[in-house]
Amino acid sequence: MSQHESSSYQSRRRKANEFSTRSEYLEHELNILSFKKWRIHLPFRDFGIEIEDWVPAIAATIGKVVMVTAMVAAFAAQFGLSPEFVAENVRYELIIAGLLFVIFFSAILNPRANLAGTHGPMIPLIPLVAAAGGHPLALGIMVGVFGLILSATKGGSKLVRLTGEGVRGGLLIYLGAVGLISQLSKFESWSVASGMESVSFVVISTTIVIYAYLAKIEKRWLAIPLCSLIAGVVSYLMGVPFEFTTEPGLPNMSPFYWWGEETGWQLGWPEFEHYIAVIPFAILAVAMWSPDFLGHRVFQELNYPKTAKDALMDVDDTMTVCSIRQIIGAGLGGGNLASSWGTYMIPAAIAKRPIPGGALLTGILCIVAAVLGYPMDLAMWEPVLRVALLVGVFLPLLEAGMQMVRNARNSQSAGICMFACALVNPVFGWAITMLLDNTGLIGNRERSETLNRTDRLGIPLATVLVCVGALAAVGQLPGIPALL
Repeated sequence: MSQHESSSYQSRRRKANEFSTRSEYLEHELNILSFKKWRIHLPFRDFGIEIEDWVPAIAATIGKVVMVTAMVAAFAAQFGLSPEFVAENVRYELIIAGLLFVIFFSAILNPRANLAGTHGPMIPLIPLVAAAGGHPLALGIMVGVFGLILSATKGGSKLVRLTGEGVRGGLLIYLGAVGLISQLSKFESWSVASGMESVSFVVISTTIVIYAYLAKIEKRWLAIPLCSLIAGVVSYLMGVPFEFTTEPGLPNMSPFYWWGEETGWQLGWPEFEHYIAVIPFAILAVAMWSPDFLGHRVFQELNYPKTAKDALMDVDDTMTVCSIRQIIGAGLGGGNLASSWGTYMIPAAIAKRPIPGGALLTGILCIVAAVLGYPMDLAMWEPVLRVALLVGVFLPLLEAGMQMVRNARNSQSAGICMFACALVNPVFGWAITMLLDNTGLIGNRERSETLNRTDRLGIPLATVLVCVGALAAVGQLPGIPALL
């Protein structure tokens, strides 16, 4: 990197007190960024770190603990592994993610690649993977290989460009609404099971008032730490018990321990038939990436100034990082399946912050949580967990989707997308509606006429065939038995 390139950010930076509002300062920071792919970037030389960066860092750490625990626990249940294995592997995954990938890749090497998080939609499919004779390491490697192929061919960014505004809006509304209802239901069920039925109502009612006030004063980026803190305090004052149980420590760092026949996963190294068994699941996992990545990129586009092009997440680079992280993480012994880190990107976009500053803080928090152990208990405490996911992920998804449905044509595409998502899942809904939208059968016909034949029919049809084929192979189409 030349001296001019490395100093351009520093030379164009201005103090916050030179702007009339904090928002103007943050937008100026976004506009002066000039990241270079696969080059070394350093804090305060190529990007700044602001107090707003702590918000996505906290949200991402909470989300990471929760999602990795759910993923590893799903594997452990199928292979008869103990709760101690789950806790140890989650700690290991936090260190792998925080040190090797969040800090090194997304903060330093390529700040336009979003953090590699956890592939939540794959969690319900873990029992099917095990039943098909799959091996966690084989699955991780195959997901990484297919992901590298998609990123190398620029397929991810192409699919994002071919997804119309109405389809984007419908996908976000569906994901937000379903997630919102799911989190509220889980919180209410937990309250009833704990014998404190009123806790969920009081906490959520308080959260609604606080979130509405933050929206009014344009401080929504404070929602995660403030609402989570108040939810925890209110719950504790109402008598909800809480205690720290996870002690400080370090996990075993040897891949040979994790992939031993008597230690770790107790599965040994995978053989050829294991790789064959996981192919349809790996294809489906990568097929799910595009709508996932699309939703995260949309948040930046809605909250960043139009001129801040260099701060936007690069879809193909993010797929590359997720793929590399998947192969290396699985090889080291981790139980995570990677995707774009939503609990980081959504709060970061709302706070008008670029990727690297918060990524650096996220990596540090993940390592601290893994070593100390106690923060993992707090992140998994039901009131804190549910409120953080509600105000940090699902409510913003719902709001962003509604912002994108601005006319009758977009609302038509959005409605069909939600209908198709509800029929099967978001991957099916996105693929089918993108095909209908691009061919002009629904939505903006003028947009359809500007596309060439390949973009209008070829790529969307191929996407539908791949997605539907993968869903059919693993038995995810309603009423149709698994083909494999």
